[in-house]
Amino acid sequence: MKRVLLLTLTLVAFIFTACNQSGKNRDMVKKEVFGTQKGKEAYLLTLTNKSGNVIRLTSFGAKLIWIEVPDKTGKKDNITFGYDTFDETVAGDMSFGSIVGRYANRIAKGKFTLDGVEYTLPVNNGPNTLHGGPAGWHSVVWDTEVLTDKNYPAVKFTYVSPDMEQGFPGTVTVSIVYSWTDNNEVIMDYSWSTDKKTVVNVTNHSYFNLHGAGNGNILDHELVIKASAFTPVDSVMIPVGEIRPVAGTPFDFTTPHTIGERIGDNYDQLKLGGGYDHNYVLDNKEDVDVTVYEPVSGRVLEVITDQPGMQLYTGNFLDGTKIGHGGKPFNYRSGMCLESGHFPDSPNQPDFPGTVINPGETLKSTTIYRFSVK
Repeated sequence: MKRVLLLTLTLVAFIFTACNQSGKNRDMVKKEVFGTQKGKEAYLLTLTNKSGNVIRLTSFGAKLIWIEVPDKTGKKDNITFGYDTFDETVAGDMSFGSIVGRYANRIAKGKFTLDGVEYTLPVNNGPNTLHGGPAGWHSVVWDTEVLTDKNYPAVKFTYVSPDMEQGFPGTVTVSIVYSWTDNNEVIMDYSWSTDKKTVVNVTNHSYFNLHGAGNGNILDHELVIKASAFTPVDSVMIPVGEIRPVAGTPFDFTTPHTIGERIGDNYDQLKLGGGYDHNYVLDNKEDVDVTVYEPVSGRVLEVITDQPGMQLYTGNFLDGTKIGHGGKPFNYRSGMCLESGHFPDSPNQPDFPGTVINPGETLKSTTIYRFSVK
C-alpha cells in the first residue's frame, strides 16, 4: 500500500511539474499578430528567459529579428539587425535574421544537374542564384507553434515548399525550432524531408554587432574560427573548387585577430569580395567553432554547429540605406554574418560535401548562438 501511495504521489508530482513547466513556457512566449502577407497572418513572438533577456522572432521568413543581451556592466542592448514594423520587414533586406533556402548561399549561373536533369533557377546575384532566389524561404509566412514541452521558451516554424518552387524539384517540408535558454543560447534545430530527390542547404542569416545593432562597425571585433582552410572564389563569388589552407593568409583566424586587422590587405580573395565573404571549411574538432569578442562591451558570441562550413560576411555591401530598429542606419561594415551550412555551389562541385536529400530521408541539423560576457 505504501509503495502504491508513493507511486501515486510521484505521478501526481510529475504531472503537476509538467503542467507547471508547460504554463511557464507559455508565459515566457508572447505571440501577437505582426502583419498579413498574401492573405496569411504573420506573427511576432517575444521569448523571455529566466534572466529577463529577450529575443524576438517573426513567422515571416522564420526570422530572428531581436537579441537583447547585457554587456559586462549589465546594460542590455539588441545586437542583431531587424526592423520595427512588419511593412519595413517585408520591404527591407531579404536576409536580416531569415531562414534562407532552398539553397543558402550561391549556385553558379542559376543552374544545377541532378540525375541527368538540368534545373534552372531565377538569378538574383549577378549571374548566380543566392539564398534560394528572390522568392525563397525568407519571403514566405511559416506556420507557427509555441512549444510547451520544452525546458525553455521555444517556437517551431514549419513551411511546405512546393515542387519546382523557384525551380527546385520536390515538395520539401522544413521546420526550425528556436529555443532561448537560461544560458542566453539561441538553439536552432532544423529538420527537412522531401517527396522527390532534391538539394537543400539551410541557414540562419542574422547580422551581429556586439556593440549593439546600428552602433558603429565590427572592425574591432576579435574573431576566432576553428577552420584550417577556406574555399576561394572567382570574380562572381563562386568557389573555384579549391580547398585552400588559411595558414599564411589574412583568412587565418585559428588564433584571435580583429576583423579590421587585415581586411584591407593586398590579397586576391579580399579584393574579390570587398572584404570577407567566404566559406570556411570547419575543422569540427572542438565544441565551439567560432568565437567573437567585442572588448568595449565585453560581449562574447560563440557559434556551435554540426555543419561542415561557415560563411563569414563582413557587411561589405551595407551602405546606410537600410534603416533598422529605432531609426538606426546599417552602415558599411556595421554588421557581420556567420552562416553555418554546406559550401556554396555544392550541387555543381562534386568534391564538396553533398547536399542531396532523397525521399524517405529526414535530415537534421543544429546550430547554436551562445552569448556571454568577459
